[in-house]
Amino acid sequence: MIKHLRGHQIEINVCPVFDVLRRTSSTASSSGSLPGSDPQPATAETALQSDSDHLRPELAGDSKADESTTTVTSPFSIAAKGKLSVQQKEECHRKVTAHIVKRLHPFSEVESPTFRDMVKTLNPKYTPPSRDYLSNTLIPSWYKVEKCNIITELSEVSSIALTCDGWSSIRQDHYLTITAHYIVEGKMQQKVLKTKAVFRAQTGCVVAEEISDVLSEFGISDKIAAVTVDNAANMDVAIKRLRYVKLSCFAHTLNLAAQSLYSLNSVSQWVARVRAIVVWMKRCLMAKVVLQEKQDLLQLPRHSLILDVRTRWNSLYLMLERFTEQYPAIQAASLDQRLRKNMDRDRLARLTDEDFRKAEDFINLMKVLYTSTLCVSSEKSPTSGQILPILKKLEAHLSVQDGDTVFVSNLKKQVWSNLSKRYQNDEIRNFLQVATALDPRFKHKVDDDTIWDQIQRKLIGESTEEDCGDDGDTMLSENEDEQESQQPPCKLPRKTPLEELFAEEEAHNIVVQQSSMSIKKRVERELQIYQEVPPVPMSGDPAAWWWNHQKTYPLLADLAFSYLCVQASSTPSERVFSTAGDTICPERARILPEKADMIIFLNKNCL
Repeated sequence: MIKHLRGHQIEINVCPVFDVLRRTSSTASSSGSLPGSDPQPATAETALQSDSDHLRPELAGDSKADESTTTVTSPFSIAAKGKLSVQQKEECHRKVTAHIVKRLHPFSEVESPTFRDMVKTLNPKYTPPSRDYLSNTLIPSWYKVEKCNIITELSEVSSIALTCDGWSSIRQDHYLTITAHYIVEGKMQQKVLKTKAVFRAQTGCVVAEEISDVLSEFGISDKIAAVTVDNAANMDVAIKRLRYVKLSCFAHTLNLAAQSLYSLNSVSQWVARVRAIVVWMKRCLMAKVVLQEKQDLLQLPRHSLILDVRTRWNSLYLMLERFTEQYPAIQAASLDQRLRKNMDRDRLARLTDEDFRKAEDFINLMKVLYTSTLCVSSEKSPTSGQILPILKKLEAHLSVQDGDTVFVSNLKKQVWSNLSKRYQNDEIRNFLQVATALDPRFKHKVDDDTIWDQIQRKLIGESTEEDCGDDGDTMLSENEDEQESQQPPCKLPRKTPLEELFAEEEAHNIVVQQSSMSIKKRVERELQIYQEVPPVPMSGDPAAWWWNHQKTYPLLADLAFSYLCVQASSTPSERVFSTAGDTICPERARILPEKADMIIFLNKNCL
């Protein structure tokens, strides 16, 4: 990136302002931090105390008051009293940089008269950085420190899942975004690795090369559990070339099934009549006034009508849901004399009660798909184990019943015919079944009992490889011993008095029990106990459950973390595009792609 910036004749200067935020491997936390959130050498309180000590020496303490020496006053000492210390100035620089980055303000904000006047009022001693210093020194320095922190944090994780997607900016520049997801101490963590500008045709080979470069840059090429992408053909080819497990975005799959309804003539003609009314009422100024009057009269919420967009997920469902809610107000407004003539002139088709009944049937049928999309779009909880249980529930929900109307039957057949073709690959199917079995909420929804045998073989194979590796690495070099001895000890959870009292006996019993059992027996025992335990409620967190029961299932928990970190949808990448759209906006469309990557990286990773 520095090479690209130098190609634009922009020099990146070395800046120590953000070095205070640098973390080591032993102190790396699970999330980024804003500049100044860590304990600093100088705070506002100490700054005020320092100024007070300078201005009023008699309050500095008895030891200073009793000194026999007399302080010599000179023009230099007087000028020094009116300046901020180096630590205070750097602290202010970090706060200003965080304000610009987190609020996505343009760099020129620091040179605007209103901003400088505000800063001067708050602290007359502080001078904000210039636009050039902010853009070419402060932000790159912060980016460099936080990137090193994330690389250190990822080096301590065994399994990482990715999501990847492409996006085009307002300048028609194409960007590739990659996000990483992993579990630390029973909590899902996500980081934006890169929002990289690409200038070549995005074929499968090119995308594979670009993804590989990013993974090598962060040192995680050998830790990838799976990659979640949309159903684009180039992404499919790219992930296959990288030889990773490729999981299709389930939210995108549900959206494709919902969009297939547009191909039905009965649906497209009926939706066209509803859409024409919505478009007309959104364009007509008087229609908005009349509609609000009818909403107040009928005691309906003052909600605006929603127009569907085919590329936006669930927009057809949301438009018809709002239509059914506001149907009485829409009918009353269409009969109002202030709108009736204009509607007749534009030859708008009148909505009937049959249209309303179809909308109700559509909402009752498609609500399950909408709710499923929300379930798998979460970033803060594991979602890969939800795909197969949701598909099974959708299959039962979309089965044709005897009392269904022709309209509802056609909807069910069309949606399920699209969904039934998905996730038929044997490798992907086995991966999802293992993820479902290792999710304590859905472990009893596994149809194929051979999955438990597959999990057992996988655990035995991994445990055997680890034992062989341990035997080969028993002797460490002196340098490694010195490095380990220099590292501070990790913080362990505080023990209860009873645990502390019988710690030695408990540790001895565990060692004896594990040493007396073979790997196969230990795996069989863990699986048996896990299958007999009741399922976790749907409100529970599977990652936290495995972390809390890690002592009971030491082998099974490690395998579960490698599957639960996988995302069911690529919505994390889609959310990055929202921030990217605010970063590369019409007001600063000329921002360099490298600078945009830095801002997006810091905005999404530093809380």
